[in-house]
Amino acid sequence: MTTFVDRVELHVAAGNGGHGCASVHREKFKPLGGPDGGNGGRGGDVTLVVDQSVTTLLEYHHSPHRKATNGQPGAGDNRSGKDGQDLVLTVPDGTVVLDKRGNVLADLVGQGTTFVAGQGGRGGLGNAALASARRKAPGFALLGEPGESRDIVLELKTVADVALVGYPSAGKSSLISVLSAAKPKIADYPFTTLVPNLGVVTAGSTVYTIADVPGLIPGASQGRGLGLEFLRHVERCSVLVHVLDTATLESERDPVTDLDVIEEELKQYGGLEDRPRIVVLNKIDIPDGQDLADMIRPDLEERGYQVFEVSAVARTGLKELSFALAGIVAEARAAKPKEEATRIVIRPKAVDDAGFTVTYDEQEEVYRVRGEKPERWVRQTDFNNDEAVGYLADRLNRLGVEDQLMKAGARAGDGVAIGAEDNAVVFDWEPTMMAGAEMLGRRGEDHRLEAPRPAAQRRRDREAERDDAQREFDEFDPF
Repeated sequence: MTTFVDRVELHVAAGNGGHGCASVHREKFKPLGGPDGGNGGRGGDVTLVVDQSVTTLLEYHHSPHRKATNGQPGAGDNRSGKDGQDLVLTVPDGTVVLDKRGNVLADLVGQGTTFVAGQGGRGGLGNAALASARRKAPGFALLGEPGESRDIVLELKTVADVALVGYPSAGKSSLISVLSAAKPKIADYPFTTLVPNLGVVTAGSTVYTIADVPGLIPGASQGRGLGLEFLRHVERCSVLVHVLDTATLESERDPVTDLDVIEEELKQYGGLEDRPRIVVLNKIDIPDGQDLADMIRPDLEERGYQVFEVSAVARTGLKELSFALAGIVAEARAAKPKEEATRIVIRPKAVDDAGFTVTYDEQEEVYRVRGEKPERWVRQTDFNNDEAVGYLADRLNRLGVEDQLMKAGARAGDGVAIGAEDNAVVFDWEPTMMAGAEMLGRRGEDHRLEAPRPAAQRRRDREAERDDAQREFDEFDPF
């Protein structure tokens, strides 16, 4: 049964925003008390959070589809809908988030680091929030926005200071078990270790983590063996340790050749050229192993490697090795730039940035409008409600979409699409839409909600109406 997973494809869906409510307050002796429709609730976000107690992505391997809850719709009596609950997904330290094309979206390192993988949809405004001096009783409300849905890839890159690399059965698991408190599986056959093992080592005042990378053989960087699956786990390390078997029973192998083969695989994988290397000659407790170590050590030191002779079984040479690694790790940590305090970066919009673009799509023969506001407004419009459509026309007009369409050469009857190609609202453009609310008059007003006029004002209005009628009669009299 699989117990370790370091790469999964995750399908996340944030919650949809709740719809706004169109309602008019009613009570005894006050049948039309004004709009009182509440706003819809916000949809829940899908958030990834680093939890150092989590060490694998196994949970998402078995359940790759995750969805946050939707916001609740608004209700009458100015009652807003409940916000959807955010969905928090815990991931191991060192998880990289990528999109389907392999682009890095986030690198999650450090306890509590978060990334919003799916943004919840906004709730729609109710007609109480849409009321104004010109639109006193809107007969519509805005729809809630759909939540963001996306497919992402999670890759775990182990956060370790030291990486042990070498052929299968070179003794990496034995070495990590005596240097730390880790208890990996140890056996005398190749590919015993099927997952990276982590251990914590204390050397003086320095505490560092050490990991072994299983399954490296010739061709690992191209997918042979298990190496390609786990080479990503060495990317974050400060030092690479070549563990060479000086007591191998395979006649066609020798430690120096093993070193060259592993180095070639690391070179093919790329990105590790700047990491310092240490060579560990393991299994010197075996007589033939000590003899071979004495033979090849001068050659390795000639190449510039720092060489240590150890025996994981006899526990010899371990103290010198652990302190040497601690020194390299401490130097690497000191060389890293210190994390600066969080700074707020303000990026003001350009003066001529209208917030949308108008382009002509020759293939579809439509003028395409793209922008955050126009597309959001379209998603929130109920096209079964004429008043809501008119409200959308007013908003687009105030934003300047009509002016830009005219400048782009659009004429009456031309097609206009708002939104992406696969999910756009298309309509035939009529320049008269520029009139907006002026063309449609006092849209949304209910004269029954207006306060009664004083008696003196009503008398003056009647007298003015009689005078106008007499004047029209006198002008029409042919005699």
